[in-house]
Amino acid sequence: MGDTYWVAATTAFWLGILTAISPCPLATNIAAISYIGKRAGRPRYVLATGSLYTLGRSLAYVILGALLVASLLSIPRLSNFLQIYMNKVLGPVLIIAGMFLVDLLKAPNVGGAVSGKIQERVGQSGMWGAALLGLLFALSFCPISAALFFGSLIPLSLKWQSSFLLPLIYGIGTAIPVFGFAVLMALGTQWIGSAFHRLTAIEVWARRVTGIVFIAVGVYLSLTFIFGISVG
Repeated sequence: MGDTYWVAATTAFWLGILTAISPCPLATNIAAISYIGKRAGRPRYVLATGSLYTLGRSLAYVILGALLVASLLSIPRLSNFLQIYMNKVLGPVLIIAGMFLVDLLKAPNVGGAVSGKIQERVGQSGMWGAALLGLLFALSFCPISAALFFGSLIPLSLKWQSSFLLPLIYGIGTAIPVFGFAVLMALGTQWIGSAFHRLTAIEVWARRVTGIVFIAVGVYLSLTFIFGISVG
């Protein structure tokens, strides 16, 4: 039980990192890094701002995840259904989420980025505005981030009945790249530009590999729990 929960926690953390480096969320994270880097000459300020951004982003996912998971589990019939049939539901969900990650399925971009006017207003709030910026950026869902959060994290949280910890771990994962760049800026490193290019290159392969794994696991769960076929 403990070991398998660690697998779930690691999965939630990886989903968060994958969300952070996906194209649309990466664009918002670049905006966040620019916001944090305004005071690059003040290391403590940069680290504090990066920490507050991480806090705001994590808080948004914890609140949203907790509301969704707690609400779904509080419905007796649905809760019983999920406990009995979760593995059957999870298989097709993972296949669909994986198809989005490998670009076999496309979805309209209904979330979009936070507008420039909102960013400007938040920017006037100083260091504490980073927490609000993290919260707003977290709720600005794109197709891939929506697939990862609603199609992967929420079913995972439902399976483990974790309305707080797994969404929190996911939220921390989504903010890790920004916090990492904040640390680099605080240290005055010259590697930031090359790090951006490497991150962009890694994202494509990380997303595809994760998508393939999701599809494979989804097919396994579907064959095992829906069709009753023993695999392996």
